[in-house]
Formats: sequence, C-alpha cells, structure tokens
Amino acid sequence: MSQPAAEAVLREDFDGAVVLTLHAPAFRNAFSVEMRETLLGEIRRASEEAVCRFIVLTGAGGHFCAGGRLQPQSEPDLERTRRNVGVLHDITRLLYCGPKPTIAAVEGFAFGAGFSLAMACDYVVAGEDMRFCASFGKVGLMADAGLAWTLAQRGGAAFARDMLLTGREVRGEEALATGLIDRLVTAGTAREAALEAGQRYAGIAPLSIAATKRVLDSHGSLEAVLAAEEIEQPQLTLSQDYAEGRAAFREKRAPVFRGL
Repeated sequence: MSQPAAEAVLREDFDGAVVLTLHAPAFRNAFSVEMRETLLGEIRRASEEAVCRFIVLTGAGGHFCAGGRLQPQSEPDLERTRRNVGVLHDITRLLYCGPKPTIAAVEGFAFGAGFSLAMACDYVVAGEDMRFCASFGKVGLMADAGLAWTLAQRGGAAFARDMLLTGREVRGEEALATGLIDRLVTAGTAREAALEAGQRYAGIAPLSIAATKRVLDSHGSLEAVLAAEEIEQPQLTLSQDYAEGRAAFREKRAPVFRGL
C-alpha cells in the first residue's frame, strides 16, 4: 500500500471484510469535513458490494477518533452546519441500519463524534487503553450522530443521561460492564480482534442480516433523534458558549460558559 496522505480514510480488504481506517494521527484522528464525506462514500461503496460481509471501522496511530475537527477561524453558519450534520447522519444510518454488520475497533480516544461512530456500530471491540467521552458540551454543543439514541440502547437511559450531561470519561472495565463495548482486549489488538469477531457473520445469509438490521431499527426512534439534531445543533453553533468553547480549545484552557 502506498504511503497514506496526512489526512485520509484508508480502505483495506480482507477475505470479506472491509477495514476503514480514519487516518489523521496528528489530530488523534479527529476528522475534517472532507474526511467524513470520504468515510460516507467508502461505507456506501462497501454496503453495496456483495463480496463485503462486514465492515470494520478503526483509527490510526493508537486512537479511534477524537471527534469532529474544530475550525476556530470559521464563523458559524447554520446551513453549513446542517450539511455537515447531515453527512454524519448518513454515516450513522449506514452503520446502524445499513445492510452490513459493522464493528468498531477502538484504541485510545473515542471522543465526541468518534464516540458516536463507535456506538452506532453493531459490535464494539476495544483495547484496554480505550477512553469514551461525550465531550460535546465542553465546547458548547450537544451530542450528535444519533448518540442520544445509540448510547441509551447500549448502556441504558440513565447511564446515557449521565454521560451526556456530565461529559465524564468511561474507560475499559466500566465500558465492558455497562455494555458500551462487547469485548475488551489487550491494547493494540482491537483491529485483529474485530476481524476475528466478524467471522461470526460468515454463516448468516447477507440478505437475512440486512433485513434483520432494518427490522431491529423499525421499532425505535433513531430518526426522531436525528431530526432533532438537525434543528438543535445548527442553533448551538450561533451561541456565545460555542464561541467560548472553540476559543478555549484553541487556547488550551478551561472554558467559561454562561448559557448564552
């Protein structure tokens, strides 16, 4: 494989598995708008390929994904935010409701939207150094990519409420005990464990899997959560607290939020 670009989404194929790697190691794989659009395209392509039996989503350089890339120099724009959130929603739909089983192979940080991506997958394997955090409120935003729904499906409503409202971190053993992850492995081996776990789908008919995933979602309200995000998140980008959160992130200090 040729040397990857500094920021990219890499694809590798392994005997029925498509491995998609978020590659922006300088940012702990916090992904830019361009990266999320590329990721959506790659998941769509894999979802349409008969040879693909499952998708593994992982990150480069010892981390999964530290969230969406903040752009401190840009002014808030409602329509731009709606477009960007819409791309995340399409990724979430394909991971959670799409026709292929999806496995998150998590090492290190899975913060913000990275946490959302992991929770949207059917199965989550994590290294012992994993760290989950719904960090959105620390920059004046709310959880997106369906996390208010998917987190509650895994950890329960009360646990999800605690994580979303406090922004606290959850690590290895607690994540396993609460159901946020399905398997905890030695740090550095999550990708290999995910590829191994994916073989469990080999004996199940692909169309049966696709139909089952559609039915599993049909009785829930993920779409209601996604619709609410389309309203709330763009409005939050206009808040003074969001401006303060971005400034604090840039200046590496604690933010001072005022509820404005």
